[in-house]
Amino acid sequence: MHLCILSSLLFATLASGCVRDHAFHRPRSMVKRQSTPLVPLSSDEAILANSFDNNTLNDWNYYYTHGAHLAGTNRTMAQWTADRWSENGFQGRLDEYLTYLNYPVSHSLSLTYPNGSVFEASLEEAVLAEDETTSYPDRIPTFNGYSFTGNATAEYIYVGRGQVADFEALLALGIPLEGKIALAKYGGPFRGLKVKNAALYGMVGCILFTDPGDDGNITEANGYAAYPDGPARNPTSVQRGSVQFLSTYPGDPTTPGYPSKQDSPRADKSPVVPSIPSLPISYAEAIPLLRALDGFGTPGSQVNRTRWVGALNVTYSTGPAPGATLSMSNVMRDAITPIWDAVGIINGTTPDEVLVIGNHRDAWIVGGAADPNSGSAIMVELSKAFGKLLATGWQPRRTIVLCSWDAEEYGLVGSTEWVEEHISWLTGSAVAYLNIDVGVSGKSPGLSATPELGTIATEIMKKIVWPTMPNETLYDAWSAESDGEVGILGSGSDYTSFLHNGISSLDVGSDQGVDDPVYHYHSNYDSYHWMATYGDPGYHYHAAMGQYLTLLAYHLANDEMIPYDLPAYTTALRSYYEELRATINSTSETVDTSELAAAITQFETSANEAMALVDQAVSTNDAALKTVVNRKFRDFQRGFTSAGGLPDREFYKHVVNAPGIDTGYAPTTFPGITEAVEAGNFSRAAEWVVRTSLGIRRAADILKT
Repeated sequence: MHLCILSSLLFATLASGCVRDHAFHRPRSMVKRQSTPLVPLSSDEAILANSFDNNTLNDWNYYYTHGAHLAGTNRTMAQWTADRWSENGFQGRLDEYLTYLNYPVSHSLSLTYPNGSVFEASLEEAVLAEDETTSYPDRIPTFNGYSFTGNATAEYIYVGRGQVADFEALLALGIPLEGKIALAKYGGPFRGLKVKNAALYGMVGCILFTDPGDDGNITEANGYAAYPDGPARNPTSVQRGSVQFLSTYPGDPTTPGYPSKQDSPRADKSPVVPSIPSLPISYAEAIPLLRALDGFGTPGSQVNRTRWVGALNVTYSTGPAPGATLSMSNVMRDAITPIWDAVGIINGTTPDEVLVIGNHRDAWIVGGAADPNSGSAIMVELSKAFGKLLATGWQPRRTIVLCSWDAEEYGLVGSTEWVEEHISWLTGSAVAYLNIDVGVSGKSPGLSATPELGTIATEIMKKIVWPTMPNETLYDAWSAESDGEVGILGSGSDYTSFLHNGISSLDVGSDQGVDDPVYHYHSNYDSYHWMATYGDPGYHYHAAMGQYLTLLAYHLANDEMIPYDLPAYTTALRSYYEELRATINSTSETVDTSELAAAITQFETSANEAMALVDQAVSTNDAALKTVVNRKFRDFQRGFTSAGGLPDREFYKHVVNAPGIDTGYAPTTFPGITEAVEAGNFSRAAEWVVRTSLGIRRAADILKT
């Protein structure tokens, strides 16, 4: 999953990206392209970049997408990954955890009409002769990870995207919710929060579907053939995915805050998993359900909620329709089962400075060509590139650790457990974490990062040729899509545990644009055939994204001075402050934020002093001073973490940004204050002005000279 949210470039959102928000970029014809001169490569950079081979990227992607690799089910693939890294000079191994997962046993869904006739949903995706893995006998059923085992029979209500505001709008319209089944479309909040919200409003089940109105311009309605005959969505595609309550905490629900090992105590999982059954369905099978509500309740055009109405030939009425009932069943098998993180290490000359690079390996389907195995293929090729550089006698200044996470899809499980196990080492040595999840699902590059990484991350883009247009760099393509703004990290991919333990983090990939072939997220059609035919024929974008990640990793691991831009963090803090003031001013209350403003000023002073110290260390070639500065740069993010975490969700410790409590994906800045204001809890907001200010001052003190 890689792009969390880019603050100014979105025009539509889908629930996506490995429990992470997927965002469309603007049509390429609508953005002004500029031509940035391609920055020449150094000799080391040339060895790395020239090591990327489209054919071997194809081969790696083919391997990962031709065997089921649902979380906890394919140790062989984990070992294969570690072996490839070992062949390329890394010390490969597997780290095992015993985690709570659940697996599908059976499911059913039927609609009984008022006249007694019945529509039985197949809950299956069509087998396609052109796409061999869609017919594999071990293909994985449509289901929600961590879903509740249960049955429900009731009238049902269309609830839009299932946000709290959607349910409140329904209540204001006089629509009964209690005892009903929710029918929600993807988009907006993480799917688990849709199910959580339905239960909070007294509903007894939840059905989730993907609407083609969220597919951009490439739709059957616009004249495009459906996959496999064309680039539009196959009507039977189903988005699987986890329904864990991600914004409360990720990781194994039974071991919050500590790693899942053989003798680990098991906690009650109910705070973060649903208490009502849920099922994902295709839009083809959602149409009869939506159509049965036409003429009942409030028409969708009158509900006045964001993206309530989609692109199907129905009215998106709320219902209920008297006498129209849904019967649903979902049966899951609980298991405490091993998962395997593949790890590869190249030791650096400075052992207490470490760069971690990660991608998850598990997928909801046999395929997973984009999510996550475009990133997995890139990681293997990245290891090959560094292997060729190692063969010249090179050794990195900083230790490089590669990680292939298992069970990310269920709720960032593999990465969270690994961070929990190695937290002392990481907080004492980690310089940064780089994440690539969906490396390629389209042609629109996206980047989100903690602010100090933005400058080096965008400068490296100028060294990469982007395949879309002649003489275009990755920087040209990215800046045209993003207005040159690096996104803010929320959650939904494996950087989350690193960020909330005060480790600088970055997330990158290339996403579906509005005019790109539809990416069938978490569907059987996210397959090798789709990728080779529509997603990235020739694997050119894989190569470009891999070259970018490799060169970025090279500089973070090898530059004499850690290449951070601390004034950029000051700029970000001031921007977040203005957004916070606007939020407060939109209420009738007042919150004194002068202490926060003063803390930001203190941070600015320390950041500027630290940058001046870089210049002094380099100009005097003072090795001891260089070490001091690099330690400050490595550690300053630790100051932003607050002991005890955010209110009611102690996992999320970062006082500057965190996933929104009702989004699960998208970031909220100064979350302790902002969410208290939005909830009308102004005493808590005042408390969190103090706690947030303390965090910023701690970071400033680490940087202080």
